[in-house]
Amino acid sequence: MAEYPWYKSYDHGVPQSLEPYPQITLLDIISETTSEMPDHTFMYFKDRYFSYRETSRLLEVLASALIANGVKKGDRVASMLLNMPQQLIGAFGAMKAGGIYVPLNPLYNEDELVHALNTIDAEVLIVWDLLYANVKKIQSRTKLRLIVATSLEDYMLPEAGKPHGVELQKGDVWMDELMSKHAGDPAPKIKPGIDDTAIILFSGGTTGAPKGAMLSFRNMVAVALQSNTWNKGGLMTQNDYTMALMPMFHAYGFNGVIASALSYRSPLAIVANPRDLNDVIVTIQKVRPASMPGVPTLFIGLMEHPEVKAGKVDFSCLKFCLSGAIPLMVETKQRWEAMTGAKILEAYGMTESTVVISVGPLNGAWKEGSVGLPLPDVIVKFVDAADPDKELPYGQEGEVVAKGPQVMQGYWNNPQGTEEMIKDGWLYTGDIGYMDNDGYIYLTSRKKDLIKPGGHQVWPREVEEVISAHPAVAEVGVAGIPDPVQVESVKAWVVLKPGEKLSAEELQKYCRERLTAYKVPKYIDFREALPKTLVGKILRRVLQEEEKAKKT
Repeated sequence: MAEYPWYKSYDHGVPQSLEPYPQITLLDIISETTSEMPDHTFMYFKDRYFSYRETSRLLEVLASALIANGVKKGDRVASMLLNMPQQLIGAFGAMKAGGIYVPLNPLYNEDELVHALNTIDAEVLIVWDLLYANVKKIQSRTKLRLIVATSLEDYMLPEAGKPHGVELQKGDVWMDELMSKHAGDPAPKIKPGIDDTAIILFSGGTTGAPKGAMLSFRNMVAVALQSNTWNKGGLMTQNDYTMALMPMFHAYGFNGVIASALSYRSPLAIVANPRDLNDVIVTIQKVRPASMPGVPTLFIGLMEHPEVKAGKVDFSCLKFCLSGAIPLMVETKQRWEAMTGAKILEAYGMTESTVVISVGPLNGAWKEGSVGLPLPDVIVKFVDAADPDKELPYGQEGEVVAKGPQVMQGYWNNPQGTEEMIKDGWLYTGDIGYMDNDGYIYLTSRKKDLIKPGGHQVWPREVEEVISAHPAVAEVGVAGIPDPVQVESVKAWVVLKPGEKLSAEELQKYCRERLTAYKVPKYIDFREALPKTLVGKILRRVLQEEEKAKKT
């Protein structure tokens, strides 16, 4: 086996490779745990505990119901749900039926939702009842034939005779009623293979249009086992709860949290909305979790919460935390660790790598600004950003390129996008960085100008196109700038047409009507001109540098 600089920095006991990986799926892991520990807690949600026995039965019934309603092997079953038990029942039920699960962002506007559904040719959608009306508005523009609605209260503690608060149109069905109808059906006989596509997650990618990253059962199990091996120094046991805070339509929430927790039988404590810090705190006090994956904005929000500042919340149960999606500031890390005693490990990855490429060691040295070491079986190299065929020596700045068992199968129905992203098994991340002599990765910039407010993905061109369509706007440039709360926020620099007047508030209102909330520029500057190249391309980097200069 080749020697790489990061191996010498691994924690004691962490192997360089986990080969051979077991030839199993997440469904096999759930089935095995159900057989061995039927009463073990699978998940907790708002005072209700779900055992493996109960959850496995729910998955099986939903799978039978989907099959009875025409779902065949390889069909895409989409969802628009909050973090709720139905997200996991839907996911593993769809997989058990032989389908491919596609969780969609519940914040999608109409055009974004139509694009996603038509990209995957979805015919079945499981939707949170409060979003049902939104889906009905666009159904005629898609191939949807079956809409299954469910409410947040359906899987909370039982309430006898509880009515649904939304009236469904003819042909649509409530999830609980659908499952009751098929509760006596034979168990599905379909057994997905490890190389079958299990889930499609949408990513911003390297162009403005989101692409559906296809992830196999092999990808997901590999990441789960890598993560658990890496964190074994955290002494997680099968009785230690993992907080499920991250949105499950995101690679971090589903693969980084759910898959990893299931592989070592950690019960999941689900919080519907991680921005509801009161619910987060109540859940922490209730289940006393050992692990809490999150993003910097979550940790900052908790530290500023009145109950926490008053010393009324006990975090001593935490063994470690994970931070990803957006950069972790030094001050945030130091404050959190001093307050809780739980170390934060910063992780780096992307949807196309199932979730993760590198993580900081649990017991080894922490290096400021680093996103950690490549995980076992992950190989990282750096190439010239202008000439990707030219490999650079470690220590020299270039585009981060990675290979490992978690690299996606490709983009759904997008061979060109796949070829641009994956070459000979290597994933070209679009991120620029370097590696030090100890194997630690440092990111310095993005080849792709993706903005990540609060961990979301925003492509500048999409926002620019909306703003440029305003009749008063002549030119616009959009980029990400540092933000104390979101870590990175969307800013627009706008040039108005001669004689036109427009306020920032008016333009933000215009954007809110056409964009998902997190894509609306938080800051807007009006200027007489924008910096450009000789061929007329707006220089976003110059705008960002000018912004930084204001604060120095």
